[in-house]
Amino acid sequence: MSKIQAAILDDYQHVARSLVDAREIPENVEVTVFHDHLDDEEALAERLQRFEIVCVMRERTPFRRGLLERLPDLRLLVTSGMRNASIDMAAARERGVTVCGTPSVGGPTAELAWGLIIGLLRHIPREDRATREGRWQETVGGGLMGKTLGVAGLGKLGARVARVGLAFDMEVIAWSQNLTDERCREIGVTRVSKEELLSRSDVLTIHLVLSDRTRGLFGAAELRTMKPTAVLINTSRGPIVDEKALVDALERGSIAGAGLDVYDTEPLPLDHPLRRCDNTVVTPHLGYVEEANYGAYFDGYLAAIIGYLDGSPVNVVKA
Repeated sequence: MSKIQAAILDDYQHVARSLVDAREIPENVEVTVFHDHLDDEEALAERLQRFEIVCVMRERTPFRRGLLERLPDLRLLVTSGMRNASIDMAAARERGVTVCGTPSVGGPTAELAWGLIIGLLRHIPREDRATREGRWQETVGGGLMGKTLGVAGLGKLGARVARVGLAFDMEVIAWSQNLTDERCREIGVTRVSKEELLSRSDVLTIHLVLSDRTRGLFGAAELRTMKPTAVLINTSRGPIVDEKALVDALERGSIAGAGLDVYDTEPLPLDHPLRRCDNTVVTPHLGYVEEANYGAYFDGYLAAIIGYLDGSPVNVVKA
């Protein structure tokens, strides 16, 4: 009897085999792990032809209608986390593909945001490199106490970041389209207009969900409103910030710097200008790449597969 074929995509760090207990994989399932990333839809469709089950890591590989239509054997698509904007849910439903999610851990992205903030302001990557190369104290860093932290989006992640800002004795202000005074009082921060957020923030950190309403929300006009000494941090999704306008602002010095974990195209192309900007700290979308979070994701993959085989899917994504 032939086995059900399952794929795990984009295992960049080669960790899937160590995080999925092979003894718990049903005997009638054969799992193939792919470590490379394919952008080309035709190549991807050819690779995935034989798979009934595909597990994806966040939005690394989008599943749009065109790809789904080329995968007639696909029946279960499992995404890490319970939301994935890169999956065409309507097309999946039309084709009878069940989409399931996994549990996740709430804090890693907020923690990384603070790593980017402090790394950027204190020039940690540059000083680390200089120290290894025999140079000593090349920069004078900026501090946090008494500065203004602007938080765009005060959901779970934004609130975590805001509370750390308060612990650093920063003034914390916040804005989003639907933010209320009640929510701000709950966290202990001040609600401001978008204009005030931009003009007052010494550190502006973005924690919004990418949608039609937030795509390109921070463009050239918004960046011009920021202080020339301010820095922008984005650990949410790249397209929320107009990437071309951001590169221009960084190259002209109209803002002091940026700490970025997300980009329009991922992995970041080798010739991308952000790789050349020396007033940035850039990381390869590490916000969710954390041991406990990965453990929750891969346990969730296994639970979704077992639920599907039992005819009782778990963590079904509805939207």
